[in-house]
Amino acid sequence: MNDTYSATLPGDIVPLQAFNDNYIWLIRQHDRAVVVDPGDSVPVLAWLDAQGVRLEAILLTHHHADHVGGVAELLARFPALRVIGPADSRIAGIVTEPATDGAQPILFDNTLSLQVLAVPGHTETHVAYHGHGMLFCGDTLFSAGCGRLLGGRADQLHASLQSLAGLPDETRIYPAHEYTLSNLRFARAAEPVNAFRDAYLLACEKRRAKGLPTLPSTLGVERRINPFLRLDAPSLRDTLAQRLGTPPTDALACFTALRAWKDVF
Repeated sequence: MNDTYSATLPGDIVPLQAFNDNYIWLIRQHDRAVVVDPGDSVPVLAWLDAQGVRLEAILLTHHHADHVGGVAELLARFPALRVIGPADSRIAGIVTEPATDGAQPILFDNTLSLQVLAVPGHTETHVAYHGHGMLFCGDTLFSAGCGRLLGGRADQLHASLQSLAGLPDETRIYPAHEYTLSNLRFARAAEPVNAFRDAYLLACEKRRAKGLPTLPSTLGVERRINPFLRLDAPSLRDTLAQRLGTPPTDALACFTALRAWKDVF
Protein backbone atom coordinates (compact mmCIF):
# COMPACT_ATOMS: atom_id res chain seq x y z
CA MET A 1 0.00 0.00 0.00
CA ASN A 2 1.24 3.43 -0.94
CA ASP A 3 1.15 6.50 1.29
CA THR A 4 0.84 8.80 -1.74
CA TYR A 5 -2.65 9.49 -3.03
CA SER A 6 -1.86 10.53 -6.60
CA ALA A 7 -4.52 11.01 -9.21
CA THR A 8 -3.89 10.57 -12.92
CA LEU A 9 -4.16 14.32 -13.44
CA PRO A 10 -2.12 17.27 -12.16
CA GLY A 11 -3.21 17.06 -8.55
CA ASP A 12 -3.52 14.93 -5.45
CA ILE A 13 -6.16 13.19 -3.36
CA VAL A 14 -6.15 14.23 0.30
CA PRO A 15 -7.99 12.27 3.03
CA LEU A 16 -9.50 14.55 5.67
CA GLN A 17 -10.66 12.74 8.79
CA ALA A 18 -14.03 13.60 10.30
CA PHE A 19 -16.12 12.26 13.18
CA ASN A 20 -15.02 8.80 14.37
CA ASP A 21 -14.20 7.11 11.08
CA ASN A 22 -15.30 9.24 8.12
CA TYR A 23 -13.01 10.31 5.31
CA ILE A 24 -13.78 13.46 3.38
CA TRP A 25 -11.84 13.06 0.13
CA LEU A 26 -10.42 16.26 -1.31
CA ILE A 27 -9.14 16.45 -4.87
CA ARG A 28 -6.55 19.19 -5.20
CA GLN A 29 -5.31 20.73 -8.38
CA HIS A 30 -2.84 23.56 -7.77
CA ASP A 31 -4.78 26.27 -5.86
CA ARG A 32 -8.24 24.74 -6.36
CA ALA A 33 -10.04 21.80 -4.85
CA VAL A 34 -13.11 19.63 -5.10
CA VAL A 35 -14.39 17.86 -2.01
CA VAL A 36 -16.41 14.64 -1.73
CA ASP A 37 -19.06 14.12 0.97
CA PRO A 38 -18.14 16.92 3.40
CA GLY A 39 -20.12 15.84 6.45
CA ASP A 40 -18.20 18.37 8.52
CA SER A 41 -16.95 21.72 7.27
CA VAL A 42 -14.34 22.21 9.99
CA PRO A 43 -11.54 19.94 8.66
CA VAL A 44 -12.23 21.12 5.10
CA LEU A 45 -11.99 24.83 5.92
CA ALA A 46 -8.94 24.27 8.13
CA TRP A 47 -7.12 22.47 5.32
CA LEU A 48 -8.12 25.02 2.67
CA ASP A 49 -6.95 27.92 4.84
CA ALA A 50 -3.67 26.22 5.72
CA GLN A 51 -2.90 25.42 2.08
CA GLY A 52 -4.22 28.65 0.52
CA VAL A 53 -6.60 26.69 -1.71
CA ARG A 54 -10.11 27.66 -2.77
CA LEU A 55 -12.98 25.24 -3.05
CA GLU A 56 -14.53 24.89 -6.50
CA ALA A 57 -17.14 22.15 -6.16
CA ILE A 58 -18.70 19.55 -3.88
CA LEU A 59 -19.60 16.01 -4.89
CA LEU A 60 -22.24 14.21 -2.81
CA THR A 61 -22.91 10.47 -2.97
CA HIS A 62 -26.04 10.37 -0.81
CA HIS A 63 -28.12 12.30 1.68
CA HIS A 64 -26.93 11.06 5.09
CA ALA A 65 -25.91 13.77 7.54
CA ASP A 66 -22.33 12.54 7.96
CA HIS A 67 -21.89 13.15 4.21
CA VAL A 68 -23.74 16.44 3.71
CA GLY A 69 -23.66 18.14 7.14
CA GLY A 70 -20.90 20.59 6.24
CA VAL A 71 -22.31 21.78 2.92
CA ALA A 72 -24.22 24.79 4.29
CA GLU A 73 -21.11 26.17 6.02
CA LEU A 74 -19.00 25.64 2.90
CA LEU A 75 -21.60 27.44 0.77
CA ALA A 76 -21.57 30.33 3.23
CA ARG A 77 -17.82 30.65 2.69
CA PHE A 78 -17.90 29.94 -1.07
CA PRO A 79 -21.33 31.04 -2.36
CA ALA A 80 -20.56 30.19 -6.00
CA LEU A 81 -19.85 26.53 -5.25
CA ARG A 82 -21.18 23.86 -7.55
CA VAL A 83 -22.89 21.18 -5.46
CA ILE A 84 -23.31 18.00 -7.48
CA GLY A 85 -25.42 15.26 -5.92
CA PRO A 86 -28.25 12.78 -6.38
CA ALA A 87 -31.77 13.92 -7.13
CA ASP A 88 -33.21 13.38 -3.65
CA SER A 89 -35.80 15.59 -1.97
CA ARG A 90 -33.86 15.45 1.30
CA ILE A 91 -30.94 17.39 -0.20
CA ALA A 92 -32.72 19.22 -3.00
CA GLY A 93 -32.12 22.55 -1.28
CA ILE A 94 -28.34 22.26 -1.44
CA VAL A 95 -27.76 20.46 -4.75
CA THR A 96 -27.18 22.81 -7.68
CA GLU A 97 -26.50 20.09 -10.30
CA PRO A 98 -28.34 16.75 -10.17
CA ALA A 99 -26.01 13.75 -10.50
CA THR A 100 -27.98 11.48 -12.80
CA ASP A 101 -26.69 8.10 -13.96
CA GLY A 102 -24.31 8.56 -16.87
CA ALA A 103 -23.84 12.29 -16.36
CA GLN A 104 -20.26 13.49 -16.61
CA PRO A 105 -19.51 16.60 -14.55
CA ILE A 106 -16.48 18.48 -15.85
CA LEU A 107 -14.24 20.03 -13.20
CA PHE A 108 -11.04 22.09 -13.05
CA ASP A 109 -11.53 23.80 -16.42
CA ASN A 110 -12.12 20.55 -18.32
CA THR A 111 -9.13 18.64 -16.91
CA LEU A 112 -11.15 16.35 -14.60
CA SER A 113 -14.19 14.43 -15.80
CA LEU A 114 -16.01 12.04 -13.47
CA GLN A 115 -18.88 9.87 -14.62
CA VAL A 116 -21.88 9.49 -12.33
CA LEU A 117 -22.82 5.88 -11.60
CA ALA A 118 -26.18 5.08 -10.00
CA VAL A 119 -25.42 2.56 -7.22
CA PRO A 120 -28.60 2.13 -5.16
CA GLY A 121 -28.73 -0.21 -2.20
CA HIS A 122 -27.29 1.57 0.82
CA THR A 123 -29.88 4.22 -0.04
CA GLU A 124 -32.29 4.35 -2.98
CA THR A 125 -30.57 7.34 -4.58
CA HIS A 126 -26.89 6.65 -3.86
CA VAL A 127 -24.42 7.54 -6.63
CA ALA A 128 -20.69 7.08 -7.16
CA TYR A 129 -18.19 9.05 -9.25
CA HIS A 130 -15.70 7.33 -11.54
CA GLY A 131 -12.91 8.60 -13.77
CA HIS A 132 -9.13 8.92 -14.18
CA GLY A 133 -8.69 5.58 -12.43
CA MET A 134 -10.57 6.75 -9.34
CA LEU A 135 -13.87 5.65 -7.79
CA PHE A 136 -15.51 7.71 -5.06
CA CYS A 137 -18.05 5.21 -3.80
CA GLY A 138 -19.42 6.72 -0.59
CA ASP A 139 -21.07 4.00 1.50
CA THR A 140 -21.75 1.51 -1.31
CA LEU A 141 -18.37 -0.24 -1.42
CA PHE A 142 -15.90 -0.33 1.45
CA SER A 143 -12.56 -2.04 1.55
CA ALA A 144 -13.43 -5.67 2.38
CA GLY A 145 -17.10 -4.76 2.84
CA CYS A 146 -20.17 -2.88 1.68
CA GLY A 147 -22.78 -0.56 3.13
CA ARG A 148 -25.79 -1.50 5.19
CA LEU A 149 -29.26 -1.44 3.69
CA LEU A 150 -30.58 1.91 4.91
CA GLY A 151 -33.34 2.63 2.42
CA GLY A 152 -32.39 0.39 -0.47
CA ARG A 153 -32.79 -3.35 -1.08
CA ALA A 154 -30.40 -6.29 -1.09
CA ASP A 155 -30.94 -6.96 -4.78
CA GLN A 156 -30.10 -3.33 -5.58
CA LEU A 157 -26.90 -3.33 -3.55
CA HIS A 158 -25.83 -6.68 -4.99
CA ALA A 159 -26.36 -5.38 -8.53
CA SER A 160 -24.52 -2.13 -7.72
CA LEU A 161 -21.51 -4.00 -6.35
CA GLN A 162 -21.44 -6.30 -9.37
CA SER A 163 -21.44 -3.24 -11.60
CA LEU A 164 -18.55 -1.63 -9.71
CA ALA A 165 -16.65 -4.92 -9.73
CA GLY A 166 -16.64 -4.73 -13.52
CA LEU A 167 -14.34 -1.70 -13.48
CA PRO A 168 -10.62 -2.24 -14.17
CA ASP A 169 -8.43 -3.90 -11.52
CA GLU A 170 -6.25 -0.82 -11.13
CA THR A 171 -9.22 1.41 -10.21
CA ARG A 172 -8.49 3.05 -6.87
CA ILE A 173 -11.46 3.09 -4.51
CA TYR A 174 -12.09 5.94 -2.09
CA PRO A 175 -14.85 4.90 0.34
CA ALA A 176 -16.16 7.31 2.95
CA HIS A 177 -15.27 5.30 6.07
CA GLU A 178 -12.28 3.63 7.70
CA TYR A 179 -13.97 0.26 8.26
CA THR A 180 -11.24 -1.93 6.79
CA LEU A 181 -10.07 -3.78 9.90
CA SER A 182 -13.55 -4.71 11.13
CA ASN A 183 -14.53 -5.70 7.61
CA LEU A 184 -11.47 -7.91 7.21
CA ARG A 185 -12.21 -9.66 10.51
CA PHE A 186 -15.71 -10.44 9.28
CA ALA A 187 -14.25 -11.56 5.96
CA ARG A 188 -12.01 -13.99 7.84
CA ALA A 189 -15.05 -15.48 9.58
CA ALA A 190 -17.06 -15.66 6.35
CA GLU A 191 -14.26 -17.09 4.21
CA PRO A 192 -11.81 -18.88 6.54
CA VAL A 193 -9.45 -19.97 3.77
CA ASN A 194 -7.89 -16.93 2.06
CA ALA A 195 -4.14 -16.46 2.54
CA PHE A 196 -3.98 -13.20 0.57
CA ARG A 197 -6.70 -11.69 2.75
CA ASP A 198 -4.93 -12.78 5.94
CA ALA A 199 -1.69 -11.12 4.82
CA TYR A 200 -3.60 -7.99 3.84
CA LEU A 201 -5.21 -7.84 7.31
CA LEU A 202 -1.77 -7.89 8.94
CA ALA A 203 -0.57 -5.09 6.66
CA CYS A 204 -3.64 -2.98 7.45
CA GLU A 205 -3.26 -3.53 11.18
CA LYS A 206 0.30 -2.18 10.96
CA ARG A 207 -0.91 0.90 9.07
CA ARG A 208 -3.64 1.67 11.58
CA ALA A 209 -1.20 1.20 14.47
CA LYS A 210 0.80 4.04 12.90
CA GLY A 211 -2.31 6.18 12.45
CA LEU A 212 -2.27 5.75 8.66
CA PRO A 213 -5.33 5.16 6.47
CA THR A 214 -5.86 1.76 4.89
CA LEU A 215 -7.30 3.54 1.85
CA PRO A 216 -7.37 3.80 -1.06
CA SER A 217 -7.65 0.18 -2.04
CA THR A 218 -8.01 -1.08 -5.61
CA LEU A 219 -10.70 -3.18 -7.21
CA GLY A 220 -8.07 -5.80 -8.00
CA VAL A 221 -7.33 -6.12 -4.27
CA GLU A 222 -11.02 -6.04 -3.36
CA ARG A 223 -11.79 -8.96 -5.65
CA ARG A 224 -9.30 -10.95 -3.55
CA ILE A 225 -10.37 -9.84 -0.05
CA ASN A 226 -13.97 -8.57 -0.11
CA PRO A 227 -16.49 -11.34 0.67
CA PHE A 228 -19.30 -9.37 -0.98
CA LEU A 229 -17.36 -9.60 -4.26
CA ARG A 230 -16.39 -13.25 -3.69
CA LEU A 231 -19.78 -14.95 -3.54
CA ASP A 232 -18.50 -17.93 -5.55
CA ALA A 233 -15.55 -18.65 -3.24
CA PRO A 234 -15.89 -22.29 -2.05
CA SER A 235 -14.78 -21.49 1.51
CA LEU A 236 -17.39 -18.73 1.77
CA ARG A 237 -20.15 -20.88 0.29
CA ASP A 238 -19.32 -23.68 2.74
CA THR A 239 -19.45 -21.29 5.69
CA LEU A 240 -22.83 -19.90 4.65
CA ALA A 241 -24.24 -23.39 4.09
CA GLN A 242 -23.20 -24.35 7.61
CA ARG A 243 -24.64 -21.14 9.06
CA LEU A 244 -27.94 -21.39 7.17
CA GLY A 245 -28.30 -25.16 7.35
CA THR A 246 -28.60 -25.34 3.58
CA PRO A 247 -26.56 -23.98 0.65
CA PRO A 248 -27.70 -20.59 -0.71
CA THR A 249 -29.70 -21.09 -3.90
CA ASP A 250 -27.97 -18.38 -5.95
CA ALA A 251 -25.64 -15.38 -5.76
CA LEU A 252 -28.37 -13.01 -4.50
CA ALA A 253 -29.35 -15.41 -1.73
CA CYS A 254 -25.69 -15.70 -0.80
CA PHE A 255 -25.29 -11.92 -0.77
CA THR A 256 -28.48 -11.38 1.27
CA ALA A 257 -27.42 -13.92 3.90
CA LEU A 258 -23.92 -12.46 4.06
CA ARG A 259 -25.20 -8.90 4.50
CA ALA A 260 -27.63 -9.98 7.23
CA TRP A 261 -24.81 -11.79 9.05
CA LYS A 262 -22.53 -8.77 8.83
CA ASP A 263 -25.29 -6.64 10.41
CA VAL A 264 -25.02 -8.64 13.63
CA PHE A 265 -21.32 -9.60 13.53
